[in-house]
Amino acid sequence: MNRLKGKVAVVTGGSVGIGAASVIRMAEEGASVAILDFQDPQGQALAADLTGRGLKADFWHCDVSSEAEVKKVLDEVAEKFGSLTVLVNNAGISGPNKPTHELTEAEWDSVQNVNVKGVFFCTKHALPHMKKAGIGSIINLSSIYGLVSAPDIPPYHASKGAVTLMSKTDALLYATENIRVNSIHPGFIWTPLVEAHLKTTGLDPDEAKQMTDELHPVGHMGEPDDIAWGVVYLASDESKFVTGSELVIDGGYTAR
Repeated sequence: MNRLKGKVAVVTGGSVGIGAASVIRMAEEGASVAILDFQDPQGQALAADLTGRGLKADFWHCDVSSEAEVKKVLDEVAEKFGSLTVLVNNAGISGPNKPTHELTEAEWDSVQNVNVKGVFFCTKHALPHMKKAGIGSIINLSSIYGLVSAPDIPPYHASKGAVTLMSKTDALLYATENIRVNSIHPGFIWTPLVEAHLKTTGLDPDEAKQMTDELHPVGHMGEPDDIAWGVVYLASDESKFVTGSELVIDGGYTAR
């Protein structure tokens, strides 16, 4: 119950799905957790539930594509909890499921603004707090599609490839300052984002889900908790010698 005692964690996109599961597990392991999202009702309800259980959590409305908003919120988190030592860059969108030649510039940019610039802004403005604390762990949610690709959602795949390399670069830049940076690469996890993506395939929902289950050698999609425990590990001192690494949690998807 105390794997993260004394840690102060920020989770972007923390109201639902993988983000919410990570918030819960980190709070249960002793961290003070800031939930950042633009889905206010869900985030506020999650924070209220956790504080009602005697855990430390609070919610901030935050659009990660706005640098000014990110800086303001992260400074407020550090002031409230006294520090900021863990950042989970989880916020992301899948974007339109179109081939490259049909995409508009606005559609491309909308994905990069959240999935890439959001990671950049949050990392940039979390780092001063981590430097002050003398310790930090940045955990970037990439994807299996930050390692391999597929013939769909080009903006999403490009964004996750960027996050993979951003993680390695920052791991090298801040290694001597006791700040670690790693990426997590989930397979398909049954979340609102994946459910919404499958609706864009034009297939019957049950058929689409079955076909997606079968992409994984284990025979099914993962659950948000499968990723949350990876987040707990990378946030904890158990992973103190781990930086610049890719933690793949994908039911065997990329093993082929």
